[in-house]
Amino acid sequence: MRVNITLACTETGDRNYSTTKNKRNNPERIELKKYCPPLKKVTLHRETK
Repeated sequence: MRVNITLACTETGDRNYSTTKNKRNNPERIELKKYCPPLKKVTLHRETK
């Protein structure tokens, strides 16, 4: 039930992180605050396809 997903920065659009999520527990797209290396600060990262 776990699927691989990619997290993209909302400000730069860079795909910086990949992780897994459980589709049964989290059917909607995940949003996490993660570190963005180009901006050198923590920004919101959203799940992409």
